[in-house]
Amino acid sequence: MFSTSTPIIPTIALLISLIIIFLFAPSFLPINTHHKSPPIPLADEQDDLALFTRATRRATAKSRLGSTNQNPKIAFLFLTNTDLYFSPLWELFFKNHSSLYNIYIHADPTVKITPPTGVFQGRVIGNLHRTYRGTATLISAARRLIATAILDDSSNFYFALISQQCIPLHSFKFVYNALFSIDSDSTALDKISFIEILSNQSILWDRYNARGKRVMVPEVPFEKFRVGSQFFILTRRHSLMVLRDQRLWRKFKIPCINVHSCYPEEHYFPTLLSMVDPKGCSFYTLTRVNWTDSVNGHPHTYYPPEVSAQLIYTLRESNSSHSYLFARKFSPDCLKPLLDLSKKVIFKD
Repeated sequence: MFSTSTPIIPTIALLISLIIIFLFAPSFLPINTHHKSPPIPLADEQDDLALFTRATRRATAKSRLGSTNQNPKIAFLFLTNTDLYFSPLWELFFKNHSSLYNIYIHADPTVKITPPTGVFQGRVIGNLHRTYRGTATLISAARRLIATAILDDSSNFYFALISQQCIPLHSFKFVYNALFSIDSDSTALDKISFIEILSNQSILWDRYNARGKRVMVPEVPFEKFRVGSQFFILTRRHSLMVLRDQRLWRKFKIPCINVHSCYPEEHYFPTLLSMVDPKGCSFYTLTRVNWTDSVNGHPHTYYPPEVSAQLIYTLRESNSSHSYLFARKFSPDCLKPLLDLSKKVIFKD
């Protein structure tokens, strides 16, 4: 007969308890099976805030001094974590138009990238921070590109976000005229941003709660939450709104708990601009993306056998009053067939 003071009975009870927890815990404990997305380092956040403040102050000072007679420019913002595979095609696109555009490149500093040449040489911006897919770091990178472009040249009027897998569908002249000659009598304040803004999408509820329930309120109520293409063309006015924003950014920068529903780069810009100036937005993008055959959140990738004149003509077609100007995504080995089509098809207009 054992004494009640013997440690054997408590030990047996503890072992039985551990076995029960091990076997049945998954069924009744709220265990998170997802990896939390990484937060933005405080040092990066402070660096960005200083950059954005300089850009907005410079822009305000320039506007008080009045505008010059220079032609407005398009700032092409290349966001990449690889080499710019299609730089030879873009070289042909930019040729003979140096006074009408500027190029800015944000290249992930943790990835070894071949130094750009030609018109891309020396265009990598100074404020580089690591980017992760499906995180707010992509928002930060786009904002850094915008801020750098505003600081660099007061003539930059449109800000077009481009990926390394993106190609032009028209000549530079066509693109420029499409953006600036839509209404020859319009002023800078009348120009709109070309950004996709969608509501009533089935994915919205899961993505809204990706950081946890009610995390986004009160700044972003669900009925104001929007989704759209990551790639846009913003006016200077809207670009400054993006840089000045801190209210919505405080919510969108929060790391997601459910990373499988986390694509903040597809929500921040559409949500912000639809809340502050919906009438100044097109609600559609001018960058064509094919979402058929999408895999793991990635759109269809075009490969050399698919590249043809007919593909270019098809990609240009739009349901809006404007032709698509750019398209993605293309595999790197599409460069040669695209160059073969450049003079007779892509840049013929």
